[in-house]
Amino acid sequence: METREKIVFAGLSLAVYREIAAHLSTVTGIEVGFIPQDQQEFDYNQSQVGGLWIDYAKNSSPQTKAWVRQILAYYQHRYGV
Repeated sequence: METREKIVFAGLSLAVYREIAAHLSTVTGIEVGFIPQDQQEFDYNQSQVGGLWIDYAKNSSPQTKAWVRQILAYYQHRYGV
């Protein structure tokens, strides 16, 4: 993998992050994972993860990045983040 991108949507639950990761994993040429939460104290208003990382393959096409942007835009619109 060549390029790593960090995605953070403040206030999203773990379940929504998992849904986004599952949706993104259908895109060929990327890998998706979770960024650990770095808060020292548990807060019910914060997610249990810090965000997502997306790794793009060295030979990722512009279409791959466009699909990722469309998926992320969908969730931003749906959850207002």
